[in-house]
Amino acid sequence: MFTPTAAYLTAIAVLVAAADAGANAAAYTNHTVGGSAGWFFNVTTNTSSTNYSAWAATQTFNLGDFLIFNTNTNQTVVQTYNLTIYNSCTTDEAGDDTSIYDSGSDKFSKALALSVPLTKEGPNYFFSDADDAGVQCEHGMRFEIQVNHGLGLPPSLNQPPPPAYTPPPVAEPPPVFEGSGGGQGQSISGCSGLSGGGALIGYFVVGLAFFGIQLAV
Repeated sequence: MFTPTAAYLTAIAVLVAAADAGANAAAYTNHTVGGSAGWFFNVTTNTSSTNYSAWAATQTFNLGDFLIFNTNTNQTVVQTYNLTIYNSCTTDEAGDDTSIYDSGSDKFSKALALSVPLTKEGPNYFFSDADDAGVQCEHGMRFEIQVNHGLGLPPSLNQPPPPAYTPPPVAEPPPVFEGSGGGQGQSISGCSGLSGGGALIGYFVVGLAFFGIQLAV
């Protein structure tokens, strides 16, 4: 029988649950992938250091959270929103919906930590393709998560993309003035050899030539 007391307690439980949900979404979270096991693969036994799908099932992921991969240069981190790429365990056909995180180092077994922000709501897929043959991914170095909206993206991750590059306009060469009529055009620089009154006369003659006026000699 549903009594008023039971109804009251039920209402309190709903409010507490809502408060807990709000508290859980009140801050962004850094998730250390695999916990203390990290993100590693044993090439001798062809096994991952833990079950990453089982680890992911214990977490709640929201926009603005980060995944922290404690690993080394023997592994990579591939983040994709493309299920086909995820199932193929390779980035050979990857497009703009796939990102690869690594150190860029060519040294093996160099320790590093990779931070991957969660910026897209919905399914996110992760795997390692360090061997270029899909072996790591096929033997456990993979997991998928569902990213909830939570508080939404923080301002630091919610920036618009930069505008496309536009090359500067090419400067046009200055125009060359030519005379009209029967006279031959001359540039003002043609009078540069004159000085004093001769220069003034030279500029006067050039001006007349520009307007098509010839002087009788």
